[in-house]
Amino acid sequence: MIDLIEHKPQHVTLEQYTTEELYARFRFGNAPIKYIADLVRPKRQWRTRRSHSLSVEKQVLIGLRFYASGTFYQVVGDNIGVDKSTVSDVVKAVSIALAGLVNQFVSLPKDVQIAQTKHKFFLLGNMSNTIGVIDCTHVHIQAPHERDWEYINRKGRHSINIQLVGDADLIITNCVVKWPGSVYDARILRESALYRELQTNRLDGIISGDGTYPLLPWLMTPFLAATTPAQACFNTAHCKTRCAIERLKGVLKRRFACLNYLRVEPQGACNIILACIVLHNIATRRNVPLCDDVYDAPEPVEEPDQPLAFCQNEGLTGRIVRVAIVRHYF
Repeated sequence: MIDLIEHKPQHVTLEQYTTEELYARFRFGNAPIKYIADLVRPKRQWRTRRSHSLSVEKQVLIGLRFYASGTFYQVVGDNIGVDKSTVSDVVKAVSIALAGLVNQFVSLPKDVQIAQTKHKFFLLGNMSNTIGVIDCTHVHIQAPHERDWEYINRKGRHSINIQLVGDADLIITNCVVKWPGSVYDARILRESALYRELQTNRLDGIISGDGTYPLLPWLMTPFLAATTPAQACFNTAHCKTRCAIERLKGVLKRRFACLNYLRVEPQGACNIILACIVLHNIATRRNVPLCDDVYDAPEPVEEPDQPLAFCQNEGLTGRIVRVAIVRHYF
């Protein structure tokens, strides 16, 4: 049992908001918020020092308000009716609870889902046999108190570099959330459980990635310089397919503005990021609409800035698979 100080005895409830206000403030409507509350309820039973119950629903509202706005804890507390320290504790606890659900809500397609995913990707970009797209994105954080240099990315800002795999519906199907901003995308992949699994147990399909990734039998990258019309067509289809991951990253960060900058230590930032990933998949699967200020646009695409060895690391087997794809489909 954790004691919390409730600064103002305001009673904020779901019923006091209109549907539009819920979406604008919390990014979810009434039913999804209750669903999220039920998910975290087993771990979230707190009381304040004044013995006022801080309901699970209110805890979820505090967390969602922070994720949606990314504003200071004091501002969130003033809106909800609790003090800053309570907001801090609740955001931390709700984030840990949601992060603990990541394996339940984030997984690669299986069985009948595989054929459906391939079909949707083919409709998106004429790329056959694709079950996912991969890329990394940086979440900026305040300078950590320890080993802060590890978190400085190539733009000179402190960040967490997160790896995402997504499908054509913008569902996140795999993620790695732990690496400092100085770590390159290709290394994050090579150190991941996804890489180890797919190097051993081949995927029923391929994942598409940009030129910062190695060319592997299950990971297709574009030709660095297309020399035939068929290769050019492959690159065009590959680019259209990869638009899904750019859109996914854009929606994720616009739905949850906190991901633009987190004023917490790295471990806390990782829990918040994982919480937002879980919430993103819940919102997408339940067709939660995007607000007017959260538009479905891709994250700005940056030119790869990775070690040349990674960019040109095209294994023989990967080349054979890519040539076969070009020969049969383009």
